[in-house]
Amino acid sequence: MVFLLCLSFAVSLVSAVLVIRMAHDHAAAYDTAKPQRFHAGHVPRLGGVGILAGLLIGWTAAVLTVGRFQVPVTWQMALALAAMLLPAVVGGIYEDMTQRLAVRYRLLLTALSAALACTLLGLSVPRLGIPGVDSLLAVVPGLGIALAFLAICGLPHAFNIIDGYNGLAGTVTILISLSIVYVALQLGDRQLAGIVLCLAAATAGFLYWNYPRGLIFAGDGGAYLWGVVIAATSILLVQRHESVSPWFPMLLLIYPVWETVFSIYRKLARGGSPGVADALHFHQLIFRRIVRGVFHDDASRRMLIRNNRTSPYLWSFTLMTVVPAVLFWRDTSILMLFCALFVVSYVSFYVAIVRFKVPKWLRR
Repeated sequence: MVFLLCLSFAVSLVSAVLVIRMAHDHAAAYDTAKPQRFHAGHVPRLGGVGILAGLLIGWTAAVLTVGRFQVPVTWQMALALAAMLLPAVVGGIYEDMTQRLAVRYRLLLTALSAALACTLLGLSVPRLGIPGVDSLLAVVPGLGIALAFLAICGLPHAFNIIDGYNGLAGTVTILISLSIVYVALQLGDRQLAGIVLCLAAATAGFLYWNYPRGLIFAGDGGAYLWGVVIAATSILLVQRHESVSPWFPMLLLIYPVWETVFSIYRKLARGGSPGVADALHFHQLIFRRIVRGVFHDDASRRMLIRNNRTSPYLWSFTLMTVVPAVLFWRDTSILMLFCALFVVSYVSFYVAIVRFKVPKWLRR
């Protein structure tokens, strides 16, 4: 597996630097008036291209070296994974290049990826750890397929929401991916572990250029790729292994999922549309109200430093869910408890930041 990790990392690393050199002038055409923009200068948003290249090459190598490295990825599995990815990722990359793909079309493309994933990989949510609901899922199999479809539709957009600052979404992806790899290896599922390990390595290759220098962003293409692969492999893990609680991936992903749910509620409560971008997400409030300003003559460098200081706050927040998820991946009741604790903590911190009641030690 070390070979697959190094290969995916190297391909993503080289692909990203090629994109940085070739797309720098194109980045000047990006809209500078968007509310979610918190960087200076022109930065290409095509990091998804490099991540996709590293991921596909890693999966191909896993197929070709199956006898040597004991990562049993078949051509059928690799082609199914690639097919489910392409609609959402290609649509995201097209939006990153043109800024002309409407939200409804991006939703349709992620829905197409979800439909392909459920069809080609036979995905279904087999249980939720809730007695009455689990009985219903056993009687109505279509309900489990519908839940899998909704999860794969929604998670790409959740990752797109948290992809706001250098290193934020990329590091969250690596933490979640390595957690899935760990549990898969504990269960002897080397196929699933190898598939997700390639994602973590390809993301690390992109992250080398993204944090702390901010030379390239993942864009919609990168966020959609992360969401589709992690959603599909999380469902596969629960579907294949009865000992894995369905709340294990839920706790791993509670930060992007709850950020999305809370954002929809917040916008609807204010009479707005959930599809309209704003600058009131949790990470944006941390940037503006917690991260201390830095004193430097260069305005661009000052913004870059503040940008980089924002992500570690959210990494810590993510570790609060990743660590207990890895420790208690079999225990549904404990995982549900930690999910509830996260929701309460998130809302409490959000309200405190909005009301300027953040403790002084947190602003140091």
